[in-house]
Amino acid sequence: MDLLEICKRAKEASYVVGKLGTDEKNRVLLAAADALTANARAIIDANAKDVANGRNHNMPEALIDRLLLDEERIEQIARGLRQVAALEDPIGEVLSMKRRPNGLMIGKKRVPLGVVGMIYEARPNVTVDAFGLCFKTGNVVILKGGSDAICSNIAIVNVLQQTLARQGLPGAAASLIEATDRETAAAFMKMNDYVNVLIPRGGAGLIRAVVNQATIPVIETGTGNCHIYVDESADFDMAADIIVNAKTQRIGVCNACESLVIHEAIVDTFVPYVLRALQQKNVEFRGDAAAFAAADAAFDGAEKTAANIAVSGAEKTAADADYNWAGLRRELIREADENDWGTEYLDYIISAKTVGSVDEAITHINRYNTGHSEAIITNNYANAEKFLNEVDAACVYVNASTRFSDGFEFGFGAEIGISTQKLHARGPMGLLALTSTKYIIYGNGQVRP
Repeated sequence: MDLLEICKRAKEASYVVGKLGTDEKNRVLLAAADALTANARAIIDANAKDVANGRNHNMPEALIDRLLLDEERIEQIARGLRQVAALEDPIGEVLSMKRRPNGLMIGKKRVPLGVVGMIYEARPNVTVDAFGLCFKTGNVVILKGGSDAICSNIAIVNVLQQTLARQGLPGAAASLIEATDRETAAAFMKMNDYVNVLIPRGGAGLIRAVVNQATIPVIETGTGNCHIYVDESADFDMAADIIVNAKTQRIGVCNACESLVIHEAIVDTFVPYVLRALQQKNVEFRGDAAAFAAADAAFDGAEKTAANIAVSGAEKTAADADYNWAGLRRELIREADENDWGTEYLDYIISAKTVGSVDEAITHINRYNTGHSEAIITNNYANAEKFLNEVDAACVYVNASTRFSDGFEFGFGAEIGISTQKLHARGPMGLLALTSTKYIIYGNGQVRP
């Protein structure tokens, strides 16, 4: 089916889906969740082709992890649909109603956006999340996934369309553009007559291309150059646990920590402390002059300790372990350069900048961040409040991992993306972000004089 026909059918389907009641929408979502788990084997087999193709083309492991589907992940995706079904339906909510002096009753209520276009990369879970959130809000979705996940997306959308058909609804409520060429993507970005909004989700290059080329309104999602500022009052154990989680729990996600900012009063003691934890996960550490010096000194200290311990019994084992950690891992530290401060690595790499105050930390973060997620580790209430108030990002944390920036974790059931813009929607986008409003006016014969 060509692009124009896909868009036309989606527009027609939007009038059907937009009229569905909450119970009807929930019934479809629950049926789709069951169908995904029932067809997990077929989806996994299709996904295996994408994964093999990615590895054959030297796709980084972080992106392979984004692409990979197994039974557990499919069950998690299905669980997200069930959560969306359980959420309150915002469509039809009357937000206000006021009587004017002339007797008119003027109100505002939530309505669907209509046709939502998703352009995204190798993340097949987005295919289901986008459908679920759009369908719950009375929208239809046109999906334009990347070539890296095309087999997975075809298999998933086939299941969704079969579910829709069994429920007597048009399959165009979940449409997939199977063409993977750039010309089709560029044409899709200009389908103003049929598509109400575009949401890009992926790397910086994809998002920039959509923002620059689209003539359809765009809700901009962003890359994640996320920071954790370790204040001078920080608890070291808490800080290390949070940093390791934020950096390594999943390295290829937009809410992973990419950069540390460390108060100069603790840099010499904290860097060796966190370095040992990070190196258990083989994380490369790129520090400014002060942070690098502290890391380098940590290795020197470890080597001296190892050399001075008597070589006997358990002490020999401890000495060898300490020495090997120092000797074999020194290659994982290096000095940072200016490019490191603005880089979203999506890899086992973290940068570290030393600052003299919370104000300097905020200035550095606001200069280099992408407006996604930032955190402070501190026991100082005033510094925590200052950080919350002055850091310019969609999500700002005190003493918690940036990995919580996620629609599922925020209680939205799923997310269609994390918006880093400031218009209409910001942060993890759940149901409300996929609605618009219209005014409803009741009269009894009024005419304007």
